[in-house]
Amino acid sequence: MRLDHVRRLSGPNVYLARPVAIARLDLQGLTGHETTDHPGFAERLVDALPGLETHHCSAGRPGGLLAAMARGTYFGHVTEHVTLELSGLIGREVFFGRTVRAGGPSEYDVILECPRDEPSGSTVVEMLIALALRAVTGALAGTVPDLSADLARIRAAHEGERLGVSTSALARAARRRDVPVRRVGDLNLLRLGYGRHRRTVWAAMTDGTSAIGMEVAGDKRLAHRVLADAGVPVPEGRVAASPAEALAVLREIGGPVVVKPLSGHQGEGVHIELTEPAEVVAAFASAAGDEGEVLVESYIPGKDYRVLVVGGRVVAAAELTAACVTGDGSSTVAALVARVNADPARGEGHDRPLTRLALGPTELGLLARQGHGPGSVPAGGERVWLRRNANLSTGGTSRDVTDETHPEVAEMCVRAAATVGMDVCGIDLRLPDIGAPPPADRGAAGILEVNAAPGLRMHLAPHEGAGRDVAGDIIDLMYPAGTPSRVPIVSVTGTNGKTTTVRMIAHMLELDGRRTGMTSTEGVFVGGRLVHLSDASGPRSAEMVLGDRSVDAAVLETARGGIVRRGLGYDRADVAVVTNVTRDHLGMDDTETVDDLAEIKALVAEEVRPGGHLVLNAADPATARLAERPVVRERAPEPRYFAPSPDAPVLVDHLRDGGVGYYAEHGWLTEARGDRKTRILPVEDVAGSFGGHAAHVVADALAAVAAARALDVPVDVVARALRTFDPHTRNPGRGCVYRVGENPVLVDYAHNPAAVAAVGALVARRWRGDAVAAVTLPGDRSDELVGETARALAATFGRVVVYEDEDLRGRRSGEMTRLIVQGLREVRPDVRAHPAGDLKGAVTSALDIAAPGEPVLLLYEKLQPVLELLETLGAEPLASESPGPPDEAAAEAPPSGAGGRSSSTVADSSASTTIPSSQ
Repeated sequence: MRLDHVRRLSGPNVYLARPVAIARLDLQGLTGHETTDHPGFAERLVDALPGLETHHCSAGRPGGLLAAMARGTYFGHVTEHVTLELSGLIGREVFFGRTVRAGGPSEYDVILECPRDEPSGSTVVEMLIALALRAVTGALAGTVPDLSADLARIRAAHEGERLGVSTSALARAARRRDVPVRRVGDLNLLRLGYGRHRRTVWAAMTDGTSAIGMEVAGDKRLAHRVLADAGVPVPEGRVAASPAEALAVLREIGGPVVVKPLSGHQGEGVHIELTEPAEVVAAFASAAGDEGEVLVESYIPGKDYRVLVVGGRVVAAAELTAACVTGDGSSTVAALVARVNADPARGEGHDRPLTRLALGPTELGLLARQGHGPGSVPAGGERVWLRRNANLSTGGTSRDVTDETHPEVAEMCVRAAATVGMDVCGIDLRLPDIGAPPPADRGAAGILEVNAAPGLRMHLAPHEGAGRDVAGDIIDLMYPAGTPSRVPIVSVTGTNGKTTTVRMIAHMLELDGRRTGMTSTEGVFVGGRLVHLSDASGPRSAEMVLGDRSVDAAVLETARGGIVRRGLGYDRADVAVVTNVTRDHLGMDDTETVDDLAEIKALVAEEVRPGGHLVLNAADPATARLAERPVVRERAPEPRYFAPSPDAPVLVDHLRDGGVGYYAEHGWLTEARGDRKTRILPVEDVAGSFGGHAAHVVADALAAVAAARALDVPVDVVARALRTFDPHTRNPGRGCVYRVGENPVLVDYAHNPAAVAAVGALVARRWRGDAVAAVTLPGDRSDELVGETARALAATFGRVVVYEDEDLRGRRSGEMTRLIVQGLREVRPDVRAHPAGDLKGAVTSALDIAAPGEPVLLLYEKLQPVLELLETLGAEPLASESPGPPDEAAAEAPPSGAGGRSSSTVADSSASTTIPSSQ
């Protein structure tokens, strides 16, 4: 077997609402083989990896995988389970896996769940799959190799890139509160919330943490002074710039003393309970560092405590015990240390609730002062200290004492946090008993340090006592009860009309006073301004908009390619819109039918929030059926349908049941709710619809209206937005008309059969005469789809200039021209096809062929070169509306009345009127 490639889907995807990795395997010589074809294989594999016995597989119970191998299953499926087992062995707990056929007969896709916050650049899953292949092929060959060394290497890589304990707890707490979470790169930095409600947190430091407070807390000398000036009890002491000055402080305040760096963390360089001058001199050399100064302060007897203050209140307190072992009368110190370190709760650094004990120079020195060494055997019950300072980072332990904390101690800690100016901080203090009022005697109690970005391990999972949801307290500080963390999201997918619909919705929301972020195939826009030029219809662009703290609402074009290759860039939209599902992209990414495409686009419908809104095209069967999916019915049980007319059967049934629908009737865009109708705008007034001749634009407008109304945009604002939706400024490249000399040139992005047919129908209705087309089509479509698109083009155009885009998308030069011309002639043998080398040649040829006044349709791949060419030709933008309504609209137009409108309306065509459905 061979691993071909791995791709990651970091957002909700067609397999799972959580991230997955998809590994393409080539079974090569194992193609068609099953486990039963290789006697002894399953037994050898399970002997090497006993945990496989518990795998459920499709049976839904332990032993399911064993049963499947006994019946006979293929080796891609076995590799899936082995990878999941190896993942669990390194502490990377994921459970979902699936194996499906892909590509050729020997190729399979193994879909594997990934931890939510695993960095996108992680290679751990690739390493696990590679090791799984070694295990499977080894079992086939007769012996599974020793995997322990490789597992240790992969475990180290996983531990090195996973979120720290504190940050991981914050991510979980945020998700429990339905706050969106995104990890930034491979950092312990989280982006919480969407748009204007976005916040950031780095470990236990929030974006509201005072920079001045951080500086004060990080400078022990300054913190000591600030606290003392406020009357908060602190140890007596001062700064020493030399060993002599340190000894002077010892003589001045008397021993014992503590010597510590002026700045530092995790107890590094801190020496406590020193009484002898030699100890102070040695401690100075250790703690001075590059600064050349230390803080020498009086040692306060008692117990060590850490109190966590969040938002002006104590949320947790822990009693800390320094690293130590307890003798049993027979084991050496080294053996006792190894026994303690065998606890799975202990790890390196901060990756586990506790840190492993060490036997380094500091520990050995302290052992010697107690008369011990690594090989000595302490008496039973004897406590042997490895460290003097009680810090979890050096192997210490914690006991929860939150409920024991005396109110006066809590008040002292809250005052200290407020004095320094910290929203979240850890207070280190010493006193005889946290359950009693602080002693009044000078030097009997005091705050040792105020810690910015405090570690949460000791409170989340104390060695003794109950864990505290301190991460939740921090999230609640950032998002108090009732505070939103999200902005409204509209996600639009479909084959055709996505970009126009997205732009219409964004315009409606902007006119409603909401600063809107929008993604589309033309780029990322915020507040109507382009901020990022690209094909921005994928998850990265969605994340860009949702990370913008100025955004009140987001409208996201969500294309098939982004869904397939990376998943969604958001979770749970408020409104999901599916415009249609037609033949396009078939043959790409293993999609062979329209149902395959619908399955991909269904993700947008399913990833709507509970109680959210779903907008579906009632006239498109593949789209309308999405409402029947179980997840959709559960989350959006009352979809909003739209259709060109009220006669669509799905829409008729929906309205009969009291649902909400949108359609064109008697020349008006109409909203129906039960037995009431609201006229929104005359169809002919929809900007860009060519007076209603562009049926596809009218359909896009109906979809946009349905989405905007779901977000409570008033009818008059919706109508005004549609009237002012000028294509040249708000929908460039879609149905834009220019005058070049005596000819109108219609520029459009149609590039599949349905879109080309719609544009062709527009040209036939609007200009009612002969027309010329200058066309190119994307080269990454199948030959069959290119031919079908060309045949749709031939239904309207008898004169066609064919050119090829600069990006051939894997095609040979001239290949696309041949396919397009072939498709044209299958429908119209008399078609006059004119090959042209490039865009400029095509437009020039089309204008030369066209008679004065005849329209020219220009289909393109990249808009900017088209605009630049038109400018050189002196093109002038033209309004897209025709002089009057389309034939169908004219036939259905209401009788004239005041202002030329129906007597049931007011003169202002942007106003709406609610009328009984019987009218």
